[in-house]
Amino acid sequence: MVIEYVGQIIRQVIADMREQRYEEEGIGSSYLFRVDQDTIIDATKCGNLARFINHSCNPNCYAKIITVESQKKIVIYSRQPISINEEITYDYKFPIEETKIPCLCGADSCRGSLN
Repeated sequence: MVIEYVGQIIRQVIADMREQRYEEEGIGSSYLFRVDQDTIIDATKCGNLARFINHSCNPNCYAKIITVESQKKIVIYSRQPISINEEITYDYKFPIEETKIPCLCGADSCRGSLN
């Protein structure tokens, strides 16, 4: 285990409203992490360092949803030993959409987009 992705637990309808508000404020919505169909963790204003972990198409970590005392949590686990000063990354696995988000990870196996 590397770190838990923490933030405010919200429902989809609230996430949609916040996403729009964040975009209007110029914040963006990159710190909204879906747990399941109805639950999102919003780390935008009250998250930890996990929100700053970048995407990679060839990551050294992965995100996993676990249940602790009936509460779902997102935990980042390492795939391999991670060296000092090595960037921690995981595949965001964004859903496939028509509008592509460019990927700049630089991996040899880069897909070219986050979705």
